[in-house]
Amino acid sequence: MKTGQPWRINMGDIPIFSGARHRPPLKRPLWIIVLVSLVSIFVICAFLYPPQSSAACYIFSSRGCKAISDWLPPSPAREYNDDEIASRVVIKEILSAPPVQSKNPKLAFMFLTPSAVPFEKLWDKFFHGHEGKFSVYVHASKEKAVHLSRYFANREIRSDQVIWGKISMVDAERRLLANALQDPENQHFVLLSESCVPLYTFDYIYDYLMNTNISYVDCFEDPGPHGNGRYSEHMLPEIEMKDFRKGAQWFSVKRRHAVIIMADNLYYTKFRDYCKPGLEGRNCIADEHYLPTFFNIIDPGGIANWSVTHVDWSERKWHPKLYRAGDISYELLRNITSIDVSVHVTSDAKKVVQRWPCLWNGQQRPCYLFARKFHPESLSNLLHLFANYTTV
Repeated sequence: MKTGQPWRINMGDIPIFSGARHRPPLKRPLWIIVLVSLVSIFVICAFLYPPQSSAACYIFSSRGCKAISDWLPPSPAREYNDDEIASRVVIKEILSAPPVQSKNPKLAFMFLTPSAVPFEKLWDKFFHGHEGKFSVYVHASKEKAVHLSRYFANREIRSDQVIWGKISMVDAERRLLANALQDPENQHFVLLSESCVPLYTFDYIYDYLMNTNISYVDCFEDPGPHGNGRYSEHMLPEIEMKDFRKGAQWFSVKRRHAVIIMADNLYYTKFRDYCKPGLEGRNCIADEHYLPTFFNIIDPGGIANWSVTHVDWSERKWHPKLYRAGDISYELLRNITSIDVSVHVTSDAKKVVQRWPCLWNGQQRPCYLFARKFHPESLSNLLHLFANYTTV
C-alpha cells in the first residue's frame, strides 16, 4: 500500500517577477462625503435653531414638527431664574396643601358685565330655594346697574374700566376672584358674562362642579395666526412658544386654582407687557391666552381643557353668534345640552379639528352647564322654556 505524500509546492515552478506591483488609482466616493456633511450640518442647525412655524416643519416631514422632534436629541434643561423659582415654590405649596374643608361649600357666580345683567329674572328663578349654597358678585365696568333680583342687590364690587382685548379684562377677572375669595365658604368660582344663561337646574350644576377635583379652563394648542402667531419672544425665557395656549375666557375654577391666579405676578406681567392688540403687528388678546398658558405651564393635569360655557363660533367672526328671540327653542337648548365632545379648530390653513370627550370623573358627560351669547330680547322666551330645558 502506498503511503500518501504531502502536497508540496515547488517554488521553482512559479515564475517570480521583479519590480513593484502596479494598482489602478483609487476612486474616492466624494458624493458620499458631501452628502454626509450636508446631513450633519442640517441636524446641527435643526437642533440649535428649531423651526418656528409648522410650514417649515412640513418641508422636511409630512408629520410636521412632531416627526422632527422625535429623532432630535432632547434640549438641555434650562436653569430657572430667581423669579421662576420663587413662583414655582409658591404654586407647588398651594397645590400640595390639603383642600380647605367647608361646612357649607358654596359656588361663587361672578358676573363680568358693562352694567346691568339683563337676565336677572332668569337667574332669580335659578337661584330661588338654594340660599346659602351660592354667592353672587357683579363687576359692572361702565355704570352701576339697577337690579331686579334680590340676589343681585348690593353685590357689586369696586369696578374699573374694561377694554376688550386688553389686560384690563384679566384685571377685572382677578378683581372678581379677589372679592369672592374673601368668603372662605366659596369653593368653586364661575366666571359669567351678562349674556350667559344656565342650562340646568341649580342642583345639577352644583353637584357637577363641587363633586370633581378639576377646574374647567379652556386650553388648546393653535399653531395658526390667531394662536401661536400672537406669541412674542419678549415672553422668554419664562414662557416658550411650545407652552403658549389659547382658550375662551369663561372659566370655572377650584379654590386652590383661584388662589394661584391671585398669587401669580410673574406670568401675568409677561402678558400685561407683551400680549396686547397691535404690539409688533400682532393682535394678542390677553384674556384668551393668559390663563390657558398659565395652567398649561403650572398644572396641566389639573384642568379639563374645555369651558363649561357654550358659545357658537360657527360664523367665523370676531365675536360669536348672538341668539335673538326668534332663535330660542327647546330644540336649540336641547342640542346644546346634548354635546359631550369638546371641539377646537386651528386657525392655520390646515384647519385641524381637535376633539376630545368631556369626561367628568372618568365618565363622558355633557360639556356645558351655561351658554352665551343671548340677546336681552330673548328673555321672555327663555323664561317660558326654563322649566322644561333645565329638567334633567
